[in-house]
Amino acid sequence: MNIAYTMAPGRGDTNSLLFKLAQSLVARGYRPSGTVQIDTERDYDGPCDMDVKVLPDGSVLRISQNLGRGSSGCRLDVGALETAVGLVGADLASGADCLIVNKFGKHEAEGHGFRTVIADALARDIPVLVGTNKLNQAAFETFADGLAQNLPPDLKSLEDWVFTHSPLRAKTV
Repeated sequence: MNIAYTMAPGRGDTNSLLFKLAQSLVARGYRPSGTVQIDTERDYDGPCDMDVKVLPDGSVLRISQNLGRGSSGCRLDVGALETAVGLVGADLASGADCLIVNKFGKHEAEGHGFRTVIADALARDIPVLVGTNKLNQAAFETFADGLAQNLPPDLKSLEDWVFTHSPLRAKTV
């Protein structure tokens, strides 16, 4: 089973790293499927807006809700996330060199979100790379049944892993 995860230390660093990876793979002729997250800071001091870009060249969907300045509840727009899951699942069926999932988050930890897409990719022998965070790392490791490789949060390590596990490994530059 070819599954790996990475976790960068700073706020938004994993998102930025996976976005750069997706760009690098496309530039080298690979066809990644999945999502990368794009964070947009707001005018006031508060949480950023969260969008996901459906890979390789699909829609950008807002997955966060603006609950107002003083709110402390979950900002995830579950409907928008599940739309992204459906788009990725349909794309995966048309062929992909790897699956990138921007984050194994709370929704996945609770048994929803990208879990079935990840399982489908693995069943198709498509390498899967997932971003995670400390809060959901244990849930991800349980989901992956201890078979996921923890990769350092740097572009070269992620590229090398994809090049090694992708069916297009001969195309590396």
